[in-house]
Parts: sequence; C-alpha cells; structure tokens
Amino acid sequence: MNLIVSRVVGAILLLVLCPSSVAQKKISIMVNGIDRQIYMPAKLAEQLGYFKEQGLNVELLTVPSGADAANELLVGAVQGVVGFYDHTLDLQAKGKIVESVVQFSQAPGEVELVSSRVADKIKTPADFKGKTLGVTGLGSSTHFLSQYLAASNGVNPTQVSYLGVGAGTTFIAAMKQGRIDAGMTTEPTVSRMLKTGDAKLLVDMRIPETTRKALGGLYPASCLYMQTTWVNSHKDEVQKLANALVKTLKYIHDHNAEEIAAKMPADYYAGDQALYIKALADGKAMFTADGRMPESGPPTVLKILSAFNKNVQGKNIDLSKTYTTEFVSKAK
Repeated sequence: MNLIVSRVVGAILLLVLCPSSVAQKKISIMVNGIDRQIYMPAKLAEQLGYFKEQGLNVELLTVPSGADAANELLVGAVQGVVGFYDHTLDLQAKGKIVESVVQFSQAPGEVELVSSRVADKIKTPADFKGKTLGVTGLGSSTHFLSQYLAASNGVNPTQVSYLGVGAGTTFIAAMKQGRIDAGMTTEPTVSRMLKTGDAKLLVDMRIPETTRKALGGLYPASCLYMQTTWVNSHKDEVQKLANALVKTLKYIHDHNAEEIAAKMPADYYAGDQALYIKALADGKAMFTADGRMPESGPPTVLKILSAFNKNVQGKNIDLSKTYTTEFVSKAK
C-alpha cells in the first residue's frame, strides 16, 4: 500500500513541478463548416500530421454558423475558431478582443449563385430588389457581403429579403425548392450546383482578382482567431499552431489541387472527387502562402461591416488589435 501511495504522490509532484513532461493538453478548435474548402487548411494540417509534428493534441470540431462558433469561443468551450476574420471586428465592437493569429485567405472564397429558374430575371446584383437571397445565417459574413453587393449595385438592402439556409445540402435544397432566388455559398457546393444546372454563377469572389472587382479590395476571410488574453498566456501553444498551419499553407501553395485533394477525407468530395479537385483548382489562389494578413485587407472588411453591421456602426474599431503577425513571422 505504501508503494501505491508513493507512486500517486510522485505522479502529483511530476504534474506540479514538471508540467512539460506530461501529455500536451488538448486544444479544441471550432471550424465553421469543416468540409468547406475555404476552411480546408485546418483539416489538411491534421491530415498531414503537422499538429502532431508540433507535439500538439488538437481537436477539430464543427458548427454550421460562424456566430455559433464565436459564441463557443467566448464561453471557453474552445480555444480557437477557424472562421471569417470579420468576426474579430464584430466582437471588438461588443467589447471582446480576439485576433487572427494565422490568416488563411485573402479572398472570401464565396460565390453568389442565382437559381436557373430566375437567371433570366437576375443578371446582376442590380436585379436583387424584391428577391430572396440565401445566406449562411442572419448576421453572418455572407449576410453582410450580400447586403454590400446589393447596395454597391444601386439596390437598397432593405428591399431584399435574406434567408438563413446554411451551406452544403441545406443550401442546395433551399434553391431547388424555390425558397431562395439567389444565394451566397462556397466550394464544393458551388461546383455541385453549376454541374447539375440548378444554378448559374452571378458574382465570383473565390480569388483575389475577382474579389477586388466585386468588393473594391482584398477581403481577408478564413483564419484561425483566438481570444487575445488566451494568446498572450499560451504563446508556446499558439506558436506551434502557427508553425503547423503556415507549413500547411505552404503545402497548398506548392502542390496542385489533385495532390491536395488526395490528402483530404473521401467524404469531403460529396461523391465527386473530380469535381472537388476542379473546384479546388479554381479557388486555390484565395489562400495566403505564409499566413500573413494582407495590409490592404482589414480596411475593406471594416468598410463593409461599418455599412451593414449594427454592432460595428459608429464604433471606433482598432484594426491593429484584430490580427497579429507575431507568430507567422516566427513560423518554421
């Protein structure tokens, strides 16, 4: 019995005096739609073994809504979120300081699709008046972007209806059932709908060039964001996350779509691997090569949110607090 007690006491002392010698504590990251290509770097890093290579125990979770993911972060259920950068501005306006620590993309990766049944009536966003547009959720990034597309094409956003339809199969069902006339979604849903002929492409924001045309500048979107207080108190873990994700972004930059797709789970192909590869090839340029925030990007995001996000309107947003390049600069 004394031997057992001694071992228990020894284990406790080991935990207290030498925490680095025990297994790495789990880091939970919530992904806003883990099978969406705009958030692919998170799952790809896991598939390539880069988290484990850094000695990290990373758990990837998923929810369909960016707002839900942000809430999970704020209540401490997860340590990070893979979602849109614009949430960092929205949360700062609410008094919560979070920051992008690795910037995945410099374009939204979003596409405005129009249902084929009304494609002859909706040829540009100038035709949105009186129509119903599908968005991921009300108050989501796609909601604000949809309002901007309407307004920048001469349509008062209040003259348009918006319906939260999620992404993937729920988005497809909403368009096929006629509940939405057009809608904003990502790959591989875009290519699936174009292939079946159920939708036509209206506005393409998958790559930097077309994003500049649609929004007037780069729009940094998918990223890993975390609460700044957690970042400052866990710099070693954050640096390891940055190391793994920057290495993943470099892998994406250096490999073709077919090679990248081969590393992803087969169920992400939605039954059509060739289509998944084509979609990835068409949009791969959205990803940054080094995880850095493009300097011209945050002002574009602030411009759009200031116009349509009531939380941000009238608030003094300090963009320097919404992202950091400290960790990606040191990534190896």
